[in-house]
Order: sequence, then structure tokens, then C-alpha cells
Amino acid sequence: MRNRDERGSLAWIASDFRSLLPGASAGLMQLMYPPLGHAVMTHSAFMDDPFGRVYRSIPQIWSTILTPDGDTRAKQVRDLHKAIKGTDDSGARYHALDPDTFWWAHATFTWEMFRSVELFHRRQLDAAERGALYAETVEWYERYGVSMRPVPADIDSFDRRFAEICAHELERTPAAAYAIEIATNGRLGLPLIPPAVMRAIRPALANPGRAVAFGCMPSAVRTRMGIPWSRADRRTLALLKTTMRAGGSVVPAELNRRAMRFSLRQVGSRTRGERYQPAT
Repeated sequence: MRNRDERGSLAWIASDFRSLLPGASAGLMQLMYPPLGHAVMTHSAFMDDPFGRVYRSIPQIWSTILTPDGDTRAKQVRDLHKAIKGTDDSGARYHALDPDTFWWAHATFTWEMFRSVELFHRRQLDAAERGALYAETVEWYERYGVSMRPVPADIDSFDRRFAEICAHELERTPAAAYAIEIATNGRLGLPLIPPAVMRAIRPALANPGRAVAFGCMPSAVRTRMGIPWSRADRRTLALLKTTMRAGGSVVPAELNRRAMRFSLRQVGSRTRGERYQPAT
């Protein structure tokens, strides 16, 4: 991978807080992929703790980019999925390490990196930078040691395949429907925030949270899934875009990255402390 300080590199983008903002949309699109959505409902406490999966996973996944031992950490992430398999309600067999399923989860994170820059960074990537960034996301995927069969060869092929899946393969699975209902009603949860404090600030977070969760995703997905998207939501997202782009110019990059790494360490150690090794 390119130098982590090189603008537009995967490490540079992933260590910026703004890389997390399209994460709710990425998570929703994972749940809309039928094998993945069924596995989440069957093999996790998603209905009781809908945010737990996200906060347990993100520090582990981002560490495969940001730490020197990313290869080892990626293999550990892969191995966590070995036992996630079974038969869905239609009788079809599924496995979390099925190449298409595992790649789709990674594809949403790849999309998230590009989308965060597109929406929340003042300076956009040119064609060469987009191609170089995509090549890095393929190297990132190679770290997991799973089949490379579904991986598109270049950024244009990725864009086409991603759009095809969004248009034809995603469904409003029960897991996705529940997550959409949570976001629609503003029942958000944040890690490290005491429950009493979260209850107090949740009303203020509801509108921007909904705007980000639904506004970052492709409009074709919102339409297919019947997700509400109002003029007020569009205004809220536009304000957030302006604020984040301006903030990125004001907040020192090193402070942004230090805060991001500190947050990942804290969330990772508290949600999976039995195996989490803090990132340096």
C-alpha cells in the first residue's frame, strides 16, 4: 500500500474520522444482501443489540489497514466467520466465507472509503487517484486470505458490479427492515456514551443520524427499499457536508488522526477486549 501520509491513500482516508460517516449506509447494504442478512439474524443478538455488531467489528476491520500487523489481524477477522453457516428459510445454504458474500461485505467498506471523500472532503480524487485507491482496497482484501474470484479488476469494473448488486440483488431482508426502522425513528446508539447521556442527546441526533444513514447510500437503493427521504433530510445532509468539508480544513490532520486512533482503541478494547490488541 502507499505511504499512509499520502493524500488519497487508503490509510490516509481510513484514519480520518470522516471515513466512518457512510458506515451506517454500508452496514445497511450489508444487511440487504440476503445471505449476510440471514446470517446476522441467526448468529448474533442483532434484534436485542443492533449496534453491537458494528462496534465490535469496526475497530477490528480498521486495524487491518492501520496497524503494522494488519495481515495477521485480517486472518483473525476471517477466522471469526468460519462457524457462521447454515440453511436459510428457503432451504438455500449459506456460509460467511462464501466468496461472493465475504466480498460484498468488503465491497461496502471499499465503497465507504470512496463515498466519504466524495461527500465530506473538499478536495476530490482524480481518476488516477481513484484507480490507485481501488488497487489498495484489493491489496487490503488479499490480506484476508479468501478467494479473489469475485474481486473486480479495476475501479470501473467495481463501480459497475456494485451498481448491479444494488439494482438487482439487494433485498429488504428482515434484518435490513429492522435497521431501517431504527434509523427512521432516530433510535441511534453510540459507543462509550453512558445510556443516560445517550437518552438525553438522542433527540438532537435523530435528524442528522437519519440523514447520514440514508443520504450516503446510493439513491437507487433508497428507492428500491422504499426508504423515506424528505426535502428536510436533503437539507440536513447538505449542511453536514458543508460542515465536514469546512471542518476538515480547520482541524489539524494530525489531531484528527490521533483522535480517530484513540477512539478505535477505546471501542475495540471495550467491545472485544479478550482478543483486542491496541493499535499503535
